[in-house]
Amino acid sequence: MKILATDKHGCTRIRNLCLSVSICGLIVFPLAAQKLDDCRTLRHHGKLPEARTCFARLAGASDPYLRAEGLWSLEQYQEANDQFREALKQHPKSVEIRVRWGRLFLERFNKDEAKGLFEEALEIKENDAGASLGLALVAAEGFGSAAVHFATRAAELDPKMAEAHELLAYLALEDNTPERAAKEADNALAIDAESLDAMAIHATIDWLDDKKESPWMDRILKINPVYGEAYSTAGHFFVLNRRYREGITFYRKALDLNPRLWEARAQLGIQLMRLGEEQEARAQLEQCYDSGYKNAETVNTLRLLDSYKNFVTYETSNTILKLNKKEAELLRPYIESELKRCIATYEKKYQLKLKGPVQLEVYPDHEDFAVRTMGMPGLGALGVTFGSVVAMDSPSGRPPGTFHWASTMWHELSHVFVLQATNHRVPRWFTEGLAVYEETAASPDWGDRLDPEVVTAIHAKKLLPVAELDRGFIRPSYPAQVVVSYYQAGKICNYIAEKWGYGKLLDMIHSYAKLESTPDAIRNNLGMSSEEFDKQFLAWIEAQTKNTVDHFDEWKKQLKITVGDLRAKKYDDVIREGAVIRDFYPDYVEPGSVYELMADAYEAKGDKTAARKELETYSQEGGRSPLLIKRLAKYQEEAGDPKKAAATLDRLNYIYPEDPELHKRLGDLWLAQNNLPGAIREYQAVLATKPLDQAGAHFELANALRKANRIDDARDQVLQSLEAAPGYKPAQRLLLEISK
Repeated sequence: MKILATDKHGCTRIRNLCLSVSICGLIVFPLAAQKLDDCRTLRHHGKLPEARTCFARLAGASDPYLRAEGLWSLEQYQEANDQFREALKQHPKSVEIRVRWGRLFLERFNKDEAKGLFEEALEIKENDAGASLGLALVAAEGFGSAAVHFATRAAELDPKMAEAHELLAYLALEDNTPERAAKEADNALAIDAESLDAMAIHATIDWLDDKKESPWMDRILKINPVYGEAYSTAGHFFVLNRRYREGITFYRKALDLNPRLWEARAQLGIQLMRLGEEQEARAQLEQCYDSGYKNAETVNTLRLLDSYKNFVTYETSNTILKLNKKEAELLRPYIESELKRCIATYEKKYQLKLKGPVQLEVYPDHEDFAVRTMGMPGLGALGVTFGSVVAMDSPSGRPPGTFHWASTMWHELSHVFVLQATNHRVPRWFTEGLAVYEETAASPDWGDRLDPEVVTAIHAKKLLPVAELDRGFIRPSYPAQVVVSYYQAGKICNYIAEKWGYGKLLDMIHSYAKLESTPDAIRNNLGMSSEEFDKQFLAWIEAQTKNTVDHFDEWKKQLKITVGDLRAKKYDDVIREGAVIRDFYPDYVEPGSVYELMADAYEAKGDKTAARKELETYSQEGGRSPLLIKRLAKYQEEAGDPKKAAATLDRLNYIYPEDPELHKRLGDLWLAQNNLPGAIREYQAVLATKPLDQAGAHFELANALRKANRIDDARDQVLQSLEAAPGYKPAQRLLLEISK
């Protein structure tokens, strides 16, 4: 029995026994057998109203599997999920139902459930191409290397599966190998001449090569005049190549063809937000959310936009700084001045004036920062650059000593300049490598050190050829490959600057701006093939790291013994063995380093001079523990060298400025050395940390201001001191002095 009724929204509702389906805006005819392929064909050719009618008929079929497919295509996802569950109850061994249900979960942002269903399908039928393709799609969402494996497997299992080759083409273009992408797209078209996604890859390759029009898009529109997915595909690749403005343009084109492409609309909103266009970003994302498109990126980005009410913005002629209100007073003097210093330095180094201000956003909540990077491959976990907008963690968002905010900022600002200089046409390895190089160029103790993962990779000969180095950032083949690729790219830039001079790095920037490939840029600027460059570079890096690589196993073994010796108070053994293994791996400055062990042993023996020397080397090598750095400053002060002590504590401002004791000690040291601007800044920082002793903090600032002859400011501070503690005699005396 079938009953037609209209709900309060004017939507036709079909009642078929116990099944009720609402199809808004459709005139629904009596249910009839309708092949699923017919519905898909209508959709494939862009006949969307007819396709909806077709899928509506399926939604009322007697078979729960067909009902699920119909409901899914009508965007009634929960109802479709229920029908897939019912279908599997009726056919518990069905591979097809599991695969299709998994694809629904994958589309609706539940990768874990999707993966589980694909794996169940393979347990039933180990050679199922659809399940293998499903696992490839799961891996592809996270830029996992397994995506290529599973997609290739699917293509081998089903030679007629065009979708597997479409995915392989997509993955190849993500890996920045357009020739391979085009070949896989051709493979898909050989199987299915109307493979729209294969054509979209071809069109994207044309657009990435700066061709304004592509004949492939004409072919797509003849088959499906509303296939906005092709433009959305292009948007993905332009964003991946950090050509954000162009990516936004393609997402808009996608929505012009089909306004219901929610993934494209969400990406449009996210990219607008990344470029600071927050009002339109919110409007686009809210439209997605209100329409039921609630993937993690959309929901989290809306939450992040909501959190902006907790931020304060400071603007100068060339900077826009966004800080959380709870730490803005403390951080602004340090970050804003360093931001300006960095811009001025890079303007000279890169011989480039930026077109507009740099916007820097600093997030005390790492999860908020993570939203900024969601869906981006190969990014460091500390900062990210979107054109002239930079987002990064706040020092308060990381455990003390694990994050050098200034080094991260200089890294990201290098991207701003290089992206503008090349019009965003630069391979990822080069811009990341140059940014890593610039960190230690700014100061030798900045930047990341040679870490154990890199040592292991060098020993195992895992460094990539320079022409393929982008792959290490986009689709790593082992867990540490992104870290290794950052190190390798940075060292390549070091090598070029050391052997040919820094000017060659600038020349390579200009080559990339002219759209030269890496092999061409190396040949034209360094006078050799990329293969010869690899050979020479590998010899150089192996010579540089040989001592550590050759002794790495011995170092690990002896370090454990040395830690045990320190616990057993065998201080002489710690010092003797530590002196040997320290020089095996001088770059290791992480917690439990040999420097720390030896300093502890020397101090236990009463030799503070030797302990100081160990910690000075630790600091010079890039050690960042606030406790060890403050301990070093104490040693230096006790040794009668307050100038060195002040420099040591000032270094900590670039690592973890959220420490009131740091600012008090540094302020006192600088005041004694008559560095009045430095002392004033540090005493202001003490106040910004909201100390318990408000009277003392205001007084110390007032005293520094008086010595700087800023009498009115000093009077304001001393009055605030007396307001906090009316009987505070030092403040009373100071007030009398400045009132004379």
